[in-house]
Amino acid sequence: MNLIKNNVNRKHKSSVFSTLLSNPEILREVYSAIEGVEIPADVIININTLSDVLYMQQINDLSFTIDNRIVILIEQQSTINENVPVRLLMYIARVYEKILDRQMLYQKKLVKIPTPEFIVLYNGSKPFPDHKELKLSTAFKNLEGLKLFKNDCFPLELIVQVYNINHGCNPQILAKSKTLDSYSVFMGKIREYNKELSLAESVKTAIQYCIEKDILKKFLKEHGVDAR
Repeated sequence: MNLIKNNVNRKHKSSVFSTLLSNPEILREVYSAIEGVEIPADVIININTLSDVLYMQQINDLSFTIDNRIVILIEQQSTINENVPVRLLMYIARVYEKILDRQMLYQKKLVKIPTPEFIVLYNGSKPFPDHKELKLSTAFKNLEGLKLFKNDCFPLELIVQVYNINHGCNPQILAKSKTLDSYSVFMGKIREYNKELSLAESVKTAIQYCIEKDILKKFLKEHGVDAR
């Protein structure tokens, strides 16, 4: 993938993000930084991102399992979509279909499944808090007066953790993940240059700057070849 083409990839943020995080070791680093834990090198990480075009309208959704115990959906967004919990609900169902033996679900014995976790990394230009939760139940139609609504206890819930990874936000996360920190700098430079240059020139200039400063140098030399 080249980040610079005759017509610049206007989905450069999600393209860079998904390509960067297609490496299990990078996922290990990023997840460890977000959760504040260390995932040992011998713990297996499997990427199981869906490729069904019907469900993959965006290319920045990533799904992976850690030691077959946790299944994580993680994505980058430059504009927060309040419908993310609903979309990820449908997405996680498809992931479970992919990783579970459906026949086992009809046996009497309880089948243990990987625990789901939902993460969004925000790096848009509009102000946004360091952290925010988005809940599926927010989308439910008004059930006031019904027993189901009592104590805000719903039969189905899905919670998405949104983290702002722009520089100056969540420094404890960026300090623990060189990849996220570098990605944040690169995207920040594109935004800075885009104030005076075209998007194509902004991306090209940001690539040159980051290579000179040893920021994502190897990655950008490999995927941004036209900038050299």
